[in-house]
Amino acid sequence: MAGNTKALRGRIKSVTSTLQLTKAMELVASSKIRRASEAMLKAREYTEVLERSISLLTSDPDSLESPYMRPVTSDSPRTRIIIIAGDRGLAGGYNANVFRLASFFPDAEFIPVGKRACERYGEDINSSERYYFDEAYELSEKLCSDFRAGGFDRLGILYTEYVSVMTQEARIKWILPLTKAENGSNLDIIFEPDQKAVLNNAVREYVAGMMIATLRESFACEVAARRMAMESAGKNAKEMIDRLQLEYNRARQGAITQEITEIVAGSGS
Repeated sequence: MAGNTKALRGRIKSVTSTLQLTKAMELVASSKIRRASEAMLKAREYTEVLERSISLLTSDPDSLESPYMRPVTSDSPRTRIIIIAGDRGLAGGYNANVFRLASFFPDAEFIPVGKRACERYGEDINSSERYYFDEAYELSEKLCSDFRAGGFDRLGILYTEYVSVMTQEARIKWILPLTKAENGSNLDIIFEPDQKAVLNNAVREYVAGMMIATLRESFACEVAARRMAMESAGKNAKEMIDRLQLEYNRARQGAITQEITEIVAGSGS
């Protein structure tokens, strides 16, 4: 009986340590949510401006001659996907959902961003939390150059969309080729030297901007998912501690009762 109570004390101590860890991680995630959400909202505003600009530029018939508007004609297009995952685990299904969606594109060439994605696809480690516009623009220039040269047929970004603090969904956004906007009249705007030339120069910033926007959104999702996962883990740990404490009290009471019985039996003999 004494051995049983000792084992229970050890388990209670172990689960209590886990509870302290999950609580600390929950507090860290909570402290990051506001900043991550603000960055995400600013990136969304920037993205809206970029998309309106590209829509305006692609509305002109001459823009159809741009190499970035080359239509996909193959039934099995050569695909490149920028895949964004987290730097750490313990975030519920955040990383798993991204990799599950990626499995639907077995023939794609993946460009990973985030430590978990880099580990999975065997690339040099980079951080999704600390990935800045200069890096995105450098990658964008290379991708745009390869696309113009016919190195691949379409480009997508696989990221996680922020729906709410409790809900995040893995998505893929197709970036290239561009499609013609049906209602993007240029009104009285005059482009120099012409609309197609402006479009060709704007695409690199468009791709880089979309990368940064989806990165900021994905990071907000990662932080929210980790907070929810740690909150849930903390609740489970508290329930386990209560259950173990009850078992310990019963075992301790049983041990005391046995000792009293042995004393009484010994005194009566």
